[in-house]
Amino acid sequence: MITYRPQILYKFSCRYPMQYLLNNTELGVSGVNLAIRDNNGSFISTLSMQLYQDAQYKDMLNIPQTGLNLKTKIYVAVKASNLTDRFNVLLDRCYATTSPYPFLNTYYDLFVGCTRDAQTKVELNGAAQNAHFSFEAFRFVEHKNLTVSTFYLHCVTRLCEVSTCSTLMPNCDSSSRRKRETQNVSANTTVTSPAIFVSKQTSGEPQTYMASHGLASESNYSSPVVAVIICIVVLAILLVAMAIYFALYIRRRKPIIQ
Repeated sequence: MITYRPQILYKFSCRYPMQYLLNNTELGVSGVNLAIRDNNGSFISTLSMQLYQDAQYKDMLNIPQTGLNLKTKIYVAVKASNLTDRFNVLLDRCYATTSPYPFLNTYYDLFVGCTRDAQTKVELNGAAQNAHFSFEAFRFVEHKNLTVSTFYLHCVTRLCEVSTCSTLMPNCDSSSRRKRETQNVSANTTVTSPAIFVSKQTSGEPQTYMASHGLASESNYSSPVVAVIICIVVLAILLVAMAIYFALYIRRRKPIIQ
């Protein structure tokens, strides 16, 4: 379904329920408004998704129209603003689609619960008013004939009370999964990234597999031709060696004949 060898492009549009506001900027930031109700009344918190190029989450990721290189490390931060100290940000699931709409049947999960893509690392979740994870740029196989492959990230996000966030996290060290409590948790909402573009593989780089088996890069000579050339060279060497051997053998026999 996806490949970590070069290709991708993103064009952004959005469809959302009431109370949700989605927007994006050139620096790869998108956001959604979420209504929260606690004992002190209701307030609006803004959840935003930002893409970074460094593990310190300081330098924003600038995605060129020509696309990122395959396997470029992308650092993702989902942050909450206008939020009291009672709440933290909790990511239930993050996945990618080729459309800005998060409700498609075709998707690729980066992580959901304890299940995650091998190239995805969840660094911070449910422990602060921001959540961090990273993954490597990939291409959707359906874009194999496109110069640039485009996809969007979607993170199903909720706000949990600090005192209960730990009980909502999946217990990945145990065969029995912890049941999530429903109290003191906001309804979840989906935050979507701006378009992410990934370019095709450049010449000279190894070709990756697309679905199940790898497809080798084309070369100037096919394998059968190369094999025939090698056989001819080996045969020629053997013939020369045999000719030299017989010449020496005949020279050694001459004194005996005389």
